[in-house]
Amino acid sequence: MIGDRLPTYGPARSAPERRVLSRALARPSLPAVVALVVVLVFFGLQAPALHTSGGLAGVLDVAAPLGIGAVAVALLLVAGQFDLSVGVMALASSLLTAMLTGHAGWPVWAALVVSLLFALTIGVVNGVLVVNTGLPSFLVTLATFLVLQGTALAGFEAVAGSTQVGGLDAATGWSSAAAVFGSSTEIGGARFHVAVLWWVAATALATWALWRTKFGNAVFAAGGARQAARELGVPVRRTTVALFCLTATAGWLIGTLALFRLESVQLGTAGLGAALDFLVVAVIGGCLLTGGYGSAIGAAVAALIYAVARQGITLAGWDPRWFQTLLGALLLVALVANGVVRRRLKAKPRS
Repeated sequence: MIGDRLPTYGPARSAPERRVLSRALARPSLPAVVALVVVLVFFGLQAPALHTSGGLAGVLDVAAPLGIGAVAVALLLVAGQFDLSVGVMALASSLLTAMLTGHAGWPVWAALVVSLLFALTIGVVNGVLVVNTGLPSFLVTLATFLVLQGTALAGFEAVAGSTQVGGLDAATGWSSAAAVFGSSTEIGGARFHVAVLWWVAATALATWALWRTKFGNAVFAAGGARQAARELGVPVRRTTVALFCLTATAGWLIGTLALFRLESVQLGTAGLGAALDFLVVAVIGGCLLTGGYGSAIGAAVAALIYAVARQGITLAGWDPRWFQTLLGALLLVALVANGVVRRRLKAKPRS
């Protein structure tokens, strides 16, 4: 787990158990990795098809878009903030792209640029509201979620005159954009989509930025000791706004990948449950809700846990509602573990 190791906490200890605890605290993704191994073994026995090429493709199909959003949300959680609007941003931005392309006749790349600018604008608005008003980011982004949900669902149908837009593949530039966002390849009789590469790239970039740049230091400082960071000249406000832009961009990317994979947009509801999935996965991946601790790798691993559990339950022929039970249990275990970590960090601050 290169790239998600935190600085050592507290004074050096000679006892082996203290050294093990220090290493565990220094790697936020370690519990998620252990949980992934347990889930893989358990569902591998319950549903052997999970270990086939088709099973792997199904897992990655679920994990890739979820992981893209969870990685961005994880960085925001490390800074001590929340964003509930990622899921509805995926819907709203893809609907905007579809309307500009299929309804207004725009070239695909121009429509993508406009929808990305729209997403970034929403990210800036979220960030500015949070840093300037002091309102909880949970409530600010909940309001954004509701506004975007209503606007996307009602506005799209009012403008387009229907609940879906088809024929997008005839638009100018569709083939080149589809090669970037909608291509796939067949391996071992199963089809793997390019979203997996975007997910890996997003995780690698987020990990590098978090652990190897001044921006990453500012993210940890904003979540761990916001007031002290401000007094030391850390650009907390600018960092917070940038992170909200990052989660908005992740939402845009998720929506764009789905748009080019389906080659159409089906108007549906983006429920709050889907919005919470990214937050739940980030917490299972080791992020503290209070900020200052977490990693992008942990969020990516947790997305795999989510996907393995969901696909494993399906392939095993269980009632799909058991997935919610398992997800809730995993979240509860993660919250308890995070509570222990939080107490340890308070008792032994960074040296």
